[in-house]
Amino acid sequence: MSRTEAEPAAGVPADPLYDRVAQRSARAVIAGYSTSFAWACRLLSEPVRTQVRNVYALVRVADELVDGPMVPDPARAGPLLDALEEQTLDAVRTGYSSNLVVHAFALTARACGIGPNLIAPFFASMRTDLTVTAHDEATLRDYVYGSAEVVGLMCLRAFLAAPDADGRVGYADLAPGARRLGAAFQKVNFLRDLGADQDLRGRTYLPGTAGRLDAARQDRLLDEIDADLAAAAVALAQLPPSSRRAVRAAHGLFAALSHRLRAVPAGRLRATRVRVPNPAKGWILVRACVAGGRS
Repeated sequence: MSRTEAEPAAGVPADPLYDRVAQRSARAVIAGYSTSFAWACRLLSEPVRTQVRNVYALVRVADELVDGPMVPDPARAGPLLDALEEQTLDAVRTGYSSNLVVHAFALTARACGIGPNLIAPFFASMRTDLTVTAHDEATLRDYVYGSAEVVGLMCLRAFLAAPDADGRVGYADLAPGARRLGAAFQKVNFLRDLGADQDLRGRTYLPGTAGRLDAARQDRLLDEIDADLAAAAVALAQLPPSSRRAVRAAHGLFAALSHRLRAVPAGRLRATRVRVPNPAKGWILVRACVAGGRS
């Protein structure tokens, strides 16, 4: 998709005050829901930091519709999710929404070239959470693409729109790595949230794991995660300096989670949510900062 497809000439006249308030709202959403992510965002240089917050705030609001208080009543959550998607697409076309988080996302989408080809698959996957209780291999691939890989591609659009992006490495070059990193994040979360997804939300994301996860399936998935992370590492080394440290930190955190997940017996994963201790997180951040702009 070209930048002009997501940034039409016609639109609502700019209102800098409203734009600032909307982006502060997105920042508040991120700070309220994820302390670790909020800190990781600080490793991004502006304007990328604000753009990524704007993307993830919308993702967080949509996720809350399917995993939050609406979970017991998908008949209500579905129309609300549909309305949020319609508001988002309209805001990207016009440059305005009365929903502050949607407005902030639209600012980023129009500035960075995020269009319906990335937005629609995301909402399709969110909608799947309201209707599908057990995935097969085909539906899981589609779900991971829409719920995680396209979010990585949205962030990549923001990374490459930064002032320090020199254009020698383009979106098409880095998109496969962005997708692999997003997929790795999602697969790690499937293992970390195995019990909550099945027991609280009634969902089985990993085919053949309803009720139990055997060691062979756990090893195969962790092998996939490690392969995804290795591929993503090649791509992240080519990112602009304004985003490279933050992506290194996120990559390091999920690599550490993958390592820790291997140490937990498959039979115990359902009752265990693996975490990286704060001191270890601190070292991951330090290493990302030391690496700095090195490729």
